[in-house]
Amino acid sequence: MATWLTTTMIRKNLLVLGLLTTLAACVTDGAGASQPSATPSATSSADPHPYVGMWVTADGRIRQELLPNGRYEEERDGRARAYTGRYTVTGTHLDYFDDLGFTATGDVRDGVLYHEHLVLYRER
Repeated sequence: MATWLTTTMIRKNLLVLGLLTTLAACVTDGAGASQPSATPSATSSADPHPYVGMWVTADGRIRQELLPNGRYEEERDGRARAYTGRYTVTGTHLDYFDDLGFTATGDVRDGVLYHEHLVLYRER
């Protein structure tokens, strides 16, 4: 029992470590595409930022909703709110600040959100 518990804990820690490592490795393409700069917040204008909405991986297993109030909710394999936190947008770059304390980045290029190791597409 103790071995199984230890193995399970190690796997979870490795998963989190892998996610954090991947998040830290994300870099922008430097293309300098012109996109509106914004920091979504509860006091933002009536028009939401163009990136607000649902973003989904090609297989549909990961769904990330960028809310107009500067918060995000991520669903993984049907588990609602698997990750939640706040985000800011600067040009085409997104900075994520998870409620659990870790940070991540993302970049939108050609209408596709590259969020660390994930590739997400707008849900239409």
